[in-house]
Formats: sequence, structure tokens, C-alpha cells
Amino acid sequence: MRKREMDELGRPDPEKYKKLPKIPLVVVLDNIRSQQNVGSVFRTADAYLIEKIFLCGITAVPPHREIHRAALGATESVDWIYAQETCDVLTNLKKQGFLIAGVEQCHPSLSLRDFLQQPSQKTAIVFGNEVNGISDEAIPLLDVCLELPQFGTKHSLNVSVCAGIVIWELFHWQRKAT
Repeated sequence: MRKREMDELGRPDPEKYKKLPKIPLVVVLDNIRSQQNVGSVFRTADAYLIEKIFLCGITAVPPHREIHRAALGATESVDWIYAQETCDVLTNLKKQGFLIAGVEQCHPSLSLRDFLQQPSQKTAIVFGNEVNGISDEAIPLLDVCLELPQFGTKHSLNVSVCAGIVIWELFHWQRKAT
């Protein structure tokens, strides 16, 4: 067994990547304070063909050294938009026919495993601040609240870890459904 060399991986360059078909999923980052978390989400979004990332509120935007350190160039391949108000983004996405799914511990919330998404349904997945979660103003705009079951002593995962799990699951489900 040996590790593959970079040229054996067959990855597209950013220009080719932008032309690849994307899954009908956008990510909304609601007031994420860590630039490294933002960079990690960019990298995951690149890996799983996400349409776009919306960076809202206090969320840092590229170019930023800490974002680039974690993103490893994914800020060049993944489309993104900055908006001051998360609620404005969610309202506009709803008007475009997106299902708005927040990842938050809410009453009621649905386990990610029980979330049945239609293959053609455009979905916006919202991730909130590392301490406060999704903003109180944005919660009423959610169509569904998803939760990752956890069994240890901590009540949450790091937002970039959570985003990686959720995005992978939705990507996998979309690929299997088509």
C-alpha cells in the first residue's frame, strides 16, 4: 500500500470546478466568529460540490489569513456572498424556493438521520455562532431544525465538524437519490 501522489487524485482546478454540476445545497453561516471554522466550511463545501456559501453578520470574509489557512484555496473555487443580515438572506432564499434547515437544538428538532429531503429540493443549511447558535431572529424563518444525536457529556460539536457531518450526509443522500 502507498499514498497517492497529488497528480494521481485527478482534482479539477478552480476554473473546471466552477463548471461542475453542484448539488442543490447552499450553506448559510450565521455570525461565525472563528475564521478557521469559516475556512474549514469552505474546504468541506468544495469537497462536496456545494452551490454557494452565505457569510452573514460578524462572519469573516476572504481574503483573510486564518480563513485561507484552513480553506487551502477553497475560497477560490466555492462561490460566496457576504450579507449583514442573516434574516434577509433566509427570506430571499425562501422566495427562491429553498427549504431552510437550521442545525440547532430546538423544540422540535429532527435527527439528521430522519430528515428526508426530496432530491430536487433546493436546501439552505444554516449553521450558527459557536457560543449562541443560530440567532434568535433567524429561528422563526427555519422550515426544519436538524440535530445531530450526541451521547457524550458535551452538548454540541464544533461548528466546522458539525458542518462537515451534515454536508457529507446531505451530499451522500443527494447522490444516492439521483
